[in-house]
Amino acid sequence: MGGQYRIKGDKYPRMRRRRRRGRLVAAAVASVAVLGMIGWGTLQLIDLFTGGGGKASAAGTKAGCGTRATPSATPTATGPLPEPAKITVNVFNATTRSGLAKQTADELKKRGFKIGDVGNATKQFDKKVKGTGLLLGPDSALDTSLPVLATQLGNAEYRAEAARKGTAVDLIIGDKFKGLTKKADADKALTALANPEPTPGASKRGC
Repeated sequence: MGGQYRIKGDKYPRMRRRRRRGRLVAAAVASVAVLGMIGWGTLQLIDLFTGGGGKASAAGTKAGCGTRATPSATPTATGPLPEPAKITVNVFNATTRSGLAKQTADELKKRGFKIGDVGNATKQFDKKVKGTGLLLGPDSALDTSLPVLATQLGNAEYRAEAARKGTAVDLIIGDKFKGLTKKADADKALTALANPEPTPGASKRGC
């Protein structure tokens, strides 16, 4: 070679291009690492917002095992269910429409329920039940008689009264009452109540 680079002995001139290649390789490795971290972070976010918090949900469920929520419109029962013929129902009218208590009591009697007292609601509930109805009973009825009666009146709230004595339950007719659930639908609800289907994904072990 002539000019600036002249070979002397067994030594050769260093070419700076090798350093550039090293830098390019290092930059490529760093880019791959950054992209990998971004991808991992994205997966974590997707997992978080699409159900990856299952462990937290399960923990929350276990923590709430001892809490009894207010019964929903869908009847549920955990104990042995009594037959309608073994349930005494008091029917009270809390609305301004007359005759509802007797009409409802007669229909419940046709469906196999025993009928107790029939009349107007007490001052505590008169004109104060805004929904279709309110079902009341003793603590022992919360998971037995009340859910059975609730199959006859859709969207009715039901709850237990700790100080209540006896086994009879009350059906207090509310402002949105338009009649009992159609018998065919009530029978289906009663059958489903007696033979509940397992909830998909639910744990086989109870609280």
